Amino acid sequence: MFEQTPFIIAELSGNHDQDFELAKAMVHAAAEAGVDAIKLQTYTPDTMTLDIRHGEFMVSESDSLWRGSNLYDLYAKASTPWEWHKPLFELAESLGLVAFSSPFDLSAVAFLETLNVPLYKIASFEMTDIPLIQAVARTGKPIIMSTGMATKDEIDEAVAAIRAIGDNPLTLLKCTSTYPAKIEDTNLVTMADLAKHTGCQVGLSDHTQGLGAAVAATALGATVIEKHFVLDRSAGGVDAAFSMEPEEMKALVEACRAAKAALGSVTYGGSDAEQAAKKYRRSIYVATDLPAGTVLSEMHLKIIRPSLGLAPKYWPDVLGKTLIADAQKGQPLAWDMMT
Repeated sequence: MFEQTPFIIAELSGNHDQDFELAKAMVHAAAEAGVDAIKLQTYTPDTMTLDIRHGEFMVSESDSLWRGSNLYDLYAKASTPWEWHKPLFELAESLGLVAFSSPFDLSAVAFLETLNVPLYKIASFEMTDIPLIQAVARTGKPIIMSTGMATKDEIDEAVAAIRAIGDNPLTLLKCTSTYPAKIEDTNLVTMADLAKHTGCQVGLSDHTQGLGAAVAATALGATVIEKHFVLDRSAGGVDAAFSMEPEEMKALVEACRAAKAALGSVTYGGSDAEQAAKKYRRSIYVATDLPAGTVLSEMHLKIIRPSLGLAPKYWPDVLGKTLIADAQKGQPLAWDMMT
């Protein structure tokens, strides 16, 4: 599904602050950081919620970045204008990036299809929206889906909804749906169980601060890493607190690539690069000048580096042997030297 793994996605989200020039600068910076893709979010405040300013339509959680905000206003601020999608996608593609989006309702899927996006992302809060998932599945395109706080039954239901329609390549992302997420709440070992349970590729949508979770996920087999992106955290942005700046994203890309390379393959006996170093193992050497006829004892021999003599495991076998010719100090011991 992806040319290389982990496939690293810079999520622009609403960190553009409704500034098109800033959004374009973010795409350029993401490309320079070395990511594989940029992702937008396709919605309007009206496709997300109702314009009501009390009760459950207000963010009330005391630990939320957006506490006290009205949902409608928050989504208006964070949304990416639909007329930006085409030029941002074209810019990203010109820079060698894959460009796609998360649709949040059926109208967004229809719109993104007019732009011929190559794949889709289902956000964690939408993975129980079966009609949306089915609409995405009907495009026949690859799907990345964040699982967030979904139960196994909810994951099974979403996967089944996709499989009932087609065989879209599907990657499920472990995701902690808090913003920012605590590293100790990441529970990355769940990825392996998720892969085993569903048979799908797995990855991480990472809301933690820093790159530790992403690198660990790569080491555990993640094929996709998604991370929110911002040019300057101090300048604000709706998701800035858990987004990576360009130099941080570059470090994440490099660290994840290194972690992937370090996994390698099952190898015993040393890599090709290690073979020359084997000469510095230990072996049995003559430790002093000896005449022919010497009966070898511990005072005549030493186990030292390098490894041109007999292997140390033969130490008991050579003690008591008799030299058939003179031997010099520093000569590697060989079977044809003794009887």
